[in-house]
Amino acid sequence: MDQLQMIAADSGLDLDSQQFAQAMDARDPLAHLRSEFVMPTVSQVTGEAGNDKACVYMCGNSLGLQPKRARRMVCEELDEWANGGVTGHFRHTHGRPWAAYREPVVQKMAPIVGAKTSEVGVMNTLTTNVHLMLAAFYQPTAKRYKILIEGKAFPSDHYAVESQIRWHELPADAMLLAEPRAGEHTLRTEDILDLIAQEGDSIAVVMLGGVHYYTGQA
Repeated sequence: MDQLQMIAADSGLDLDSQQFAQAMDARDPLAHLRSEFVMPTVSQVTGEAGNDKACVYMCGNSLGLQPKRARRMVCEELDEWANGGVTGHFRHTHGRPWAAYREPVVQKMAPIVGAKTSEVGVMNTLTTNVHLMLAAFYQPTAKRYKILIEGKAFPSDHYAVESQIRWHELPADAMLLAEPRAGEHTLRTEDILDLIAQEGDSIAVVMLGGVHYYTGQA
């Protein structure tokens, strides 16, 4: 926020003005990527006719906009399947053999997580991986059986924790929720630490997201 205020002051624009937002868009080094995606109109999204303006799309955490290349690339794989069958695993018209699909993905993912390519595996869906993680690390006992998770966590994370608790036939209080204070919207670090100190002997797993999808808190 301090940096934005400095930029606004230097440009002579109000921080909350449309002109400032447009100026920031113009200097965004990633702005050109907007043209790489299909942008639905307001009418398409709302079902109300007559508004062909591009919508303001802020649901990227759930399902991002469709890349314009997606349809072409999916069709290329369908054609590969149709024309080559099982040979597509090892010989691919576009140089993307299915058996080695993970290799270019790992090369792109490794620098993001700060690891070597030999240390990174990309597989499954997030929820499947949460289940695998909990199956390995959640070993409840009669005394230590609770999972600490933030309130209003991403729904599939919440459901995964809930299903693990039911799988172990444990009571509902095995899910321990870290909630904001009354009248507040984000969690305080000291409140999380106090909760761990209070419930520590009964907590088997702490599972807190890096970014809260509901509030954006990091």
